[in-house]
Amino acid sequence: MSDTPVKQQSTAAFYGQAVASFAVATIATAIGIYRLQADAWVRAFLAIAVLYLVTSAFTLAKIIRDRQEAGQIVSRVDQARLEKLLAEHDPFEKLG
Repeated sequence: MSDTPVKQQSTAAFYGQAVASFAVATIATAIGIYRLQADAWVRAFLAIAVLYLVTSAFTLAKIIRDRQEAGQIVSRVDQARLEKLLAEHDPFEKLG
């Protein structure tokens, strides 16, 4: 059998940078909306729009990850079937 590929893991630094970046962007947007010179309903609309954008981004990222993982599973099943066929094949079977 072939070696199974090692699942790639993100480093702790990359994870920390991603969390920090998300936190900074969220806080900066919240401050910007709060200090905006507009009526309260306009700021509330922008806040709801930002929340919707964030949840949509998380959903999209999850769907992309799930599709990629499903594709890897199908590839591994196909590889296992091929290896089984090759292991069972006897090239000298019809010569005897």
